[in-house]
Amino acid sequence: MPRRPRIHLDGIPLHIVQRGHNREPCFFAEDDYSSYLHWLAEALGETECELHAYVLMTNHVHLLVTPKRAVVVPKLIISLGRRYVQYINRSYHRTGTLWDSRYKSSLVQAEAYLLACQRYIELNPVRATMVEDPAHYRWTSYRANALGQPDARLSPHPIYRALGRNDEERQAAYRALFGAHLYRTAIDDIRLALTQSQPLGNQRFYAKIEQMTGIRREAKPRGRPRVDTGRNARS
Repeated sequence: MPRRPRIHLDGIPLHIVQRGHNREPCFFAEDDYSSYLHWLAEALGETECELHAYVLMTNHVHLLVTPKRAVVVPKLIISLGRRYVQYINRSYHRTGTLWDSRYKSSLVQAEAYLLACQRYIELNPVRATMVEDPAHYRWTSYRANALGQPDARLSPHPIYRALGRNDEERQAAYRALFGAHLYRTAIDDIRLALTQSQPLGNQRFYAKIEQMTGIRREAKPRGRPRVDTGRNARS
């Protein structure tokens, strides 16, 4: 089956995931995480992409970005990946690839899913049982978005800014969102959209993308339809 072409659009948030080759580790020491973030900042500046949330896990990364010009997104990933792989190969006397050949991406309807996507990204270490509180994991945007820790790489999205009249109100409102678990349906929707490289949003969002690209794009559940048990599953 041919791979679905990725869709990147000007000014629309994009959830990106890049995994280590064969799901092998891509970070081995604290200096590795710091180096990746250094080159991430440089790549963001070169491509004029705005970063809203991120997490660096042992064998993969999540980024939530909004590109001013969609055509620069591959350049962002290629530039960042090349610099980081060169650093890893040099540091650990290795050769060859580090990342899977293709990154996964999903357009995100901001008004419906942006904050849910940010929570999904920043809760990765909690779901992986690495920490009990996202604030306890260092390599994520949570401390900046929720606690006000300076992070020059981040550019808050207007949806985030609308959470309050000032930084303190926004951070408090954002922390409150983490008081409840993400619904299982939201997690499943985010994962399905990423797996299929499809948009994440409602029918109006899909229609907008179709109008802009001439292609109907929508994530489709695989296999049999899920049975509605009448209960709200939580993660």
